[in-house]
Amino acid sequence: MIGRLERHALGVLGLFLTSVTLIAALAAPLIAPHDPVKSDFVASLKPPGTPGHVLGTDQLGRDLYSRVLYGARIALFIGFCTVLLTAVVGGLLGLVAGFFGGWPETVLMRIADVQLSFPFVLLALTINAIVGLGLRNIIISLSAAGWVVYARVVRGEVLSVKQRDFVQAAAALGTGRARVLFRHVLPNVAPSIIVVASLQFSQFIVAEAAISFLGFGVQPPTPAWGSMLSESRDFLYVAWWLAAFPGMALALTALGINLVGDWLRDVLDPKLRV
Repeated sequence: MIGRLERHALGVLGLFLTSVTLIAALAAPLIAPHDPVKSDFVASLKPPGTPGHVLGTDQLGRDLYSRVLYGARIALFIGFCTVLLTAVVGGLLGLVAGFFGGWPETVLMRIADVQLSFPFVLLALTINAIVGLGLRNIIISLSAAGWVVYARVVRGEVLSVKQRDFVQAAAALGTGRARVLFRHVLPNVAPSIIVVASLQFSQFIVAEAAISFLGFGVQPPTPAWGSMLSESRDFLYVAWWLAAFPGMALALTALGINLVGDWLRDVLDPKLRV
């Protein structure tokens, strides 16, 4: 895998960008020079390069560099929790549907078809409006909108894997169905789950930013990239940095995670190996 990474220049770039974001998020309490929610109206709208404020300040005098760092913590936390929840729930439902078939598979796939007919962000926004605002509720809404991708992918993989000789042999030897499912089928569909998770991670981060931008996600003064972009709309002509730096952080993070996902797909998908 490392050897393939060395030959995958974009994978190296993605890993670098993702690592920088992760390190910045974890080390934010140590490297942030100011409290990200503390206002200082005397220092409002200071441009980048101002002494003590390397990226400038916002309309309330809050240090933008500190807020971007803490925004990375929010973005990665929501992305990780949502990916974990959707992978577990969607993966298990896909395993059950593909392995056992019958009416559970039919019901699950029809629900997935209906849900996939709605745009992802619109569906997540609707669910979020129903369950309410807050960090926990945005994770719930994104998970409720995103589990179907795992379910459909895993179901398709299970339908193929369960027909292979080693699975049929295990069943013929009297191995319990649960043991066959988790001992023989799951390890063979796990790479697909990992690839989907890596590609969905950035989608969840961007979706959270979109929902927060619209005012239904993480609420101010908590520093989230989406809400920071929303607050910057009234100051675009006088303080370009308010939108530029959170937007750049969001774009580079999503790009890095997507590049890592492409690399993992190339490594873990045998159909793409050359």
